[in-house]
Amino acid sequence: MAEGDGPSYIDYEAFLDPDFSPIAFANSLVIATNNPSDTPIDLSTPLSRVLFDIQEIDTHVHNLTTKSAIPLLTHTKNQADAGQRIVTEVEAQVASLTEGYQRLEKEVIHRYEEANQIRIAVERLWETVRVGRAVARCLTLGRQLETQMAEVGNSLTGGATTTTKEAHRAMIRASNTLFTFRQLLSASRSDQEGEHLTKINLITYLQNAVLTPSETSLRNRAQQIIREFSMSSLASSSAAPSTYAQSEETKSRTTSAFLTLQLLSPRLLLSALQAYLRASLTSSLASTTRALGNLTTLDRTLLEVSARCQNVVALESLLDSTKPPPSSLPNPTDQAEEQSSNLLEPLLAALDTSSLPSFFWRSLAEGLGPRVTDLMSKGGVSARALRTQKERVRESVRECVLRGSQGPGELKGRAGAWEREAAVMVGSVIGSLGRG
Repeated sequence: MAEGDGPSYIDYEAFLDPDFSPIAFANSLVIATNNPSDTPIDLSTPLSRVLFDIQEIDTHVHNLTTKSAIPLLTHTKNQADAGQRIVTEVEAQVASLTEGYQRLEKEVIHRYEEANQIRIAVERLWETVRVGRAVARCLTLGRQLETQMAEVGNSLTGGATTTTKEAHRAMIRASNTLFTFRQLLSASRSDQEGEHLTKINLITYLQNAVLTPSETSLRNRAQQIIREFSMSSLASSSAAPSTYAQSEETKSRTTSAFLTLQLLSPRLLLSALQAYLRASLTSSLASTTRALGNLTTLDRTLLEVSARCQNVVALESLLDSTKPPPSSLPNPTDQAEEQSSNLLEPLLAALDTSSLPSFFWRSLAEGLGPRVTDLMSKGGVSARALRTQKERVRESVRECVLRGSQGPGELKGRAGAWEREAAVMVGSVIGSLGRG
């Protein structure tokens, strides 16, 4: 309230109280101007009171504004002038900032955009160069593989330009080239050399026209060499070497087949070796069963079985002396190959045995037992002959095991006592005779 104004009967503090309630104030006015026992309530008196108070406040406000009009207008004008001066000053600063930004935009942002476009162009050019180099390397490997496969093909078709020894080496070189090619194609993650190779039609054509046929040819040739592997001279065989030079050639050819399959895939080598052992066991089991039914052929048959086991001994010796090629990196799941110092250890681990001859004789004995039991249960001349010549059969089987467990020539295999294997084989035959 301005100085000089008379005291007012209006309680301004009550109206300015934060807890002021219009409903409570109106109720107090009605109660103050009426008797609670009156039936019609007189509202005109409290309403007149409120209107009078409003008029008093309005008069007071009018007096204040009339007396203070000039100071209020002066203060308002001063504030407006100050604001205008501030706006003028700010506009000058904004203009300066705008000019500076435009200069920076021209000198920095535009140059950055141009530089960024150049950077993108350089990155794309570098990516193109990198892909071009990878494609060029693939083409070089493809031409190299075709040359190596031609050397292998000449030896298979009897060509005079390539010797057999060179053909074996060509098989290893070709499988090494294939391995390098596969590694290049498998490096397909970001920032690796082969990232975009699979999207290029030329590389797809190279895979279909060169890589896949070459891999198939090498795999078939290596598997054929392992299937035909024979070093024993006990039984007559066209595949068995008759001279030292032929023996060395057979070992060299077989070792090349081992390394070729190992480079193509360690699992291919394991599969081929297991297939060779299964074929030897199947042939031995069938021929021995027939010979036990016709004892006149027993000696010749057991000699053939010994020859097959000698081949297994020779195979074990070759595998034991052959180390995995340095470039044959194992798959993450092939933990056995990663710790192997030779090619024999993964095979022994896969067969769960300590030696291949032991596996051969024990597997053969396991298959012979039921066959002999079946033969004895049928009776007849064969069963009587087996019982009559039991001792001869015993000695023949034992001699077969001991003879077959000694490797051919210099390939003696791993040292080991074979009496247990001989006892197992004899038991599988003679034990069934005793029960018959």
